[in-house]
Amino acid sequence: MKFGLQGVETLLNELGNPHRRLTTIHIAGTNGKGSTAAMIAAMFTAAGYRTGLYTSPHILRFEERIRIDGKPIPARTVAGLTSEIRPIVTKQRNTFFEAVTALAFRYFADEKVDIAIVETGLGGRLDATNVVKPLVSVITTIGLEHAHILGNTLQKIAYEKGGIIKPNIPLITGVTSKEALQEIKSIAERNNASLIKVSKGQVEIHCSSLQGSDVSMKTRGGYFKNLHIELPGIHQILNACMAVEAVLKAAELGRFLISEKNIRDGLSHTYHYTGFYGRLSVVKRKPLMLMDVAHNPDAMAALVQSLQMLGCNAVSAVFGVMRDKDCARISEALKPICKELIAVAPKTERAASTSDIVKIFHSHGIPAVEEHSVVSGLRRALKEPASAPILITGSHFVCGEAIAWINGKKYLTINQ
Repeated sequence: MKFGLQGVETLLNELGNPHRRLTTIHIAGTNGKGSTAAMIAAMFTAAGYRTGLYTSPHILRFEERIRIDGKPIPARTVAGLTSEIRPIVTKQRNTFFEAVTALAFRYFADEKVDIAIVETGLGGRLDATNVVKPLVSVITTIGLEHAHILGNTLQKIAYEKGGIIKPNIPLITGVTSKEALQEIKSIAERNNASLIKVSKGQVEIHCSSLQGSDVSMKTRGGYFKNLHIELPGIHQILNACMAVEAVLKAAELGRFLISEKNIRDGLSHTYHYTGFYGRLSVVKRKPLMLMDVAHNPDAMAALVQSLQMLGCNAVSAVFGVMRDKDCARISEALKPICKELIAVAPKTERAASTSDIVKIFHSHGIPAVEEHSVVSGLRRALKEPASAPILITGSHFVCGEAIAWINGKKYLTINQ
């Protein structure tokens, strides 16, 4: 892994600087940035704009990372662009993420998208995506993840995430930690970037289910009554608030016309407009099987809170995690609803061993057994009497292998 902008800037320069031809919204954060990006993209697509969406990592197919109006980049286009940039990448020794980011920007520019919604890969300040000059910036949440890279305090991590804040570019944020928020505010002030803080207090929740949430929302652009947010989970409501504020700010700046109907349509049909999935998604109904890519303690805590609010107080978990994640804190977060756990290891050298996972869950009083592959773990879960919903979680890699097996698809692991 390599951080810094020089490599990607040189690569993009060789490609004619396609990012300079793009109007973008740039999103960073520990959790929620993918969902927020998808909801923003859905509202722009609903309004009739040709909308690019760049997120990472993928769940099943590489092409999912780069979409226009919900349609993944064609494999033949990936092959063609890869052939074009490979000599440059080889000569400069660009990283995988630098190459993919450049490929995405080139594709969006060639396809003349009206706007591109761009999610950071890791951090912000030195992330390869941070070459864009966005119309609006968004920082969703800040938590203690990738501390060995970004810093071991919320303030240090906020400094890295806050690196996406640009001079005179408005910022939307849902950061709640006082320590992190103060750092974000300081960076915004230094850059003369107006800051819009989103909070739970601006939302009234009417009902919530696995089909999504119905809310009324107060924003700087007005009051929206009875909005339906298709992405399920209580944590998605704050993400939706940030998405709406970002879209309204873009419209306020005079570049786009976004109606209330477009906002309603985008939020209530996010799957249709973006192809986004893997966030408290229903994979099967008999038995009930849910999937979520929660892969750090804060994300798992948000997932568990959402499930509890939906009346799901016990699950059988098919769980795998990467070695660099805080499995002990993740297990603490999952404990309130975890009736039993099947530890699995996806096909990547980054995966934590199943024996280590079992030991950690046992230490927290959670019944756990080993199954060395994701597929064998799923088979075991499906063989047992359906006394509780099955929850597939812990990693994009676990979810990717699971959805591939369930749907009879091929899966290729890419470790980034």
